[in-house]
Amino acid sequence: MKLVVGDDSYLVIINRKRENRNTYIRVKSDLTIHVTTNLITSDKAISKLLDENYDKIVDMINKQKTKNSNNDGFYFLGQRYDIVYVTYCDISLGHDRVFMKKNFDIDKWYKKQAIEIFKQHLDLMYNRFSVKIPYPDLRIRKMTTRWGVCNTKSKTVTLNLELIKRDTKYLDYVIVHELSHLIHPNHSKIFWELVSENISDVDKIKKEMKEF
Repeated sequence: MKLVVGDDSYLVIINRKRENRNTYIRVKSDLTIHVTTNLITSDKAISKLLDENYDKIVDMINKQKTKNSNNDGFYFLGQRYDIVYVTYCDISLGHDRVFMKKNFDIDKWYKKQAIEIFKQHLDLMYNRFSVKIPYPDLRIRKMTTRWGVCNTKSKTVTLNLELIKRDTKYLDYVIVHELSHLIHPNHSKIFWELVSENISDVDKIKKEMKEF
């Protein structure tokens, strides 16, 4: 099954699962449209659902294209670099180019940079935080669905390694977000008030981060 949008057509992949009660539509990074539904939903019903949600799906496709564009190439601290493969060094940053070996472990390099930079920004935002809280342990790992995680029991803040690619204002926002969870382990109104108390332009930052 395919969905035609203008001059382009997008593959529709149907995933039928016994335990599913509802039907969900998602657009993945390769621009395939995934429909997750139950075993009894017919192809005809899915086609009707796609037609009824055409505008929403087009919007999802466009948003995913924006995300893909914002992740195409090499990024470091908000700047995009064209990649030039070389043999004379592991990695070297130029003005708008990054020179690196073809098989260079870039995630290992990102992690090395993040250990220092994330710790600096955690210290900065912690010292500015409007409420006295215990200093959290910092962990860094690559995550696909979250920018940060706060474990309130162990007082641990885990930051997504992908933040090293973005302007540090997003890193600071995520840190404040997770520090706020040490006071309010939810997303209540009072939680967001605390976040906004400690960092400006929260709504603008949240909107921008949806494009990454």
